[in-house]
Amino acid sequence: MKKIVTYLLIGLFGTTISCSKFEEINTNPEATDKVTSGMIATRIILHLANQPSQKGFLQPYMLNKNVVWTEFVESYQYNGFGAGSLSFSAINDAQFMPQFATSEKLAKSYGGLMYFARAVKFFEATMDLGDIPYNDALKGETDKQYFPKYDTQKEVFIGILKELELADQAFAAGENFAGDPLYGGNTTKWRKLVNSYTLNVLMQLSKKVGDADLNIKNRFQQILANKPIFTANADNYQLIRSDKSGQQYPFYKVGNNFTIYPTMSTEIVDRLKTRSDRRLFYYGNPSPKKITGGMTAANYDAYVGIDPSLKYDNILDIKNSNDYSKLNDRYTEVVTGEPTQQLSYAQLCFIIAEAAVRGWINEPALAWHKKGVEASMQFIFDNTPNTAQFHHGMPLDAAYISTYVGGLTLPTGTESQIEEIITQKYLASFLQSEFNTYYDYRRTGYPKWKINPETSLNSEATGKIPVRWRYPAVEYDYNTENVDAAVSRQFEGVDNVNQLMWILK
Repeated sequence: MKKIVTYLLIGLFGTTISCSKFEEINTNPEATDKVTSGMIATRIILHLANQPSQKGFLQPYMLNKNVVWTEFVESYQYNGFGAGSLSFSAINDAQFMPQFATSEKLAKSYGGLMYFARAVKFFEATMDLGDIPYNDALKGETDKQYFPKYDTQKEVFIGILKELELADQAFAAGENFAGDPLYGGNTTKWRKLVNSYTLNVLMQLSKKVGDADLNIKNRFQQILANKPIFTANADNYQLIRSDKSGQQYPFYKVGNNFTIYPTMSTEIVDRLKTRSDRRLFYYGNPSPKKITGGMTAANYDAYVGIDPSLKYDNILDIKNSNDYSKLNDRYTEVVTGEPTQQLSYAQLCFIIAEAAVRGWINEPALAWHKKGVEASMQFIFDNTPNTAQFHHGMPLDAAYISTYVGGLTLPTGTESQIEEIITQKYLASFLQSEFNTYYDYRRTGYPKWKINPETSLNSEATGKIPVRWRYPAVEYDYNTENVDAAVSRQFEGVDNVNQLMWILK
């Protein structure tokens, strides 16, 4: 009996000790016990800059005709659209970054990031859908506004441009900040990104150049003349990859069961061959049949694309013939691959070249056009191992780039010049920038992609690529009155993928 009592006392005493020490024992001394501005910043920046992996990574590039998918019929390849997304969860805590900052200048910097992140997410949503909630968005917690009204697309763009302006001002008044995987918290580089991104937004509004409220030409001129913008590839809005879990190139082969399905598209291959452009040798591999037949990998004719508008059975026949080009090995064999971009210096150069052709600015369009091609080629050369496996004996070395760029010209006529600039922008954006190439096509009609009515999944307009996504079903389920009002206002009550949104009219 005594032993039992003793054991009970020891047990009770031990329990008391354990309870009193529980928090101390279970606290990680190396981990923070509160959220910081930098922690929120990292999460938000990675969400903005990152891209999906494996098959998800290639989905946008099926739509913009970079690749042809050979596993099954893919909707994007055949111009089939469904419902889009309308979620701002990635930025629902952005306002806490400046609130948690430990100094006034840091609060400015984190405020700049907040404005930029908001502008990006609203821009992406309105570009896909049209009118969206803006003024009432993200007010569920603060104002109990659970069913936000939709603002007109014009109102949304006015708001986006204002937030980008505020972001630039905030970064200018701030100081370098923590939690930034892109630029190491350098506020000058963030200003370059904000202003370059603004020029991209303004160009997407090219059909509204006469709108006095948007003041597109003047805004473009003022930024180009007075504010920092990208000046080199080092400024790119991109994620540099590493050999760490979750940070590898999105289509790297390990754990990726989809590497056998993508092939090069004729839309890319044929344009590069026509221009004798060595980027072809970095984007694709030669056709095995052409190599077996005696061609060398350094021969432009050894590269064969597949027409993405062909019937799926015909595509499979070509694949079975072994006379086609796969993606270059660097996309699957190099763990770090190349940095994945959302906006690059090369793309900015083409934006400025287009603005010059349109008469928005007094700049030499050809000079900026040349800068864009040069930056694209240099980016590829700098981020690819310099071996025959990845360039097939046709390297983008300094001598080649200099000669090629020196020989570039622009055709006569405004529309022809815009077509060439957009086409080169397209070629510079291979497996980069997600849907941006599609936005350019939708706005300008360039590049002139082949559309086959016999294979089109755009059932109501088989000769066209859709110009928007439908509103998501959850909006009709829970925000019915407001989404119905938006559809009625824009599209005469029909939420259709072929209806022109305001910026396209």
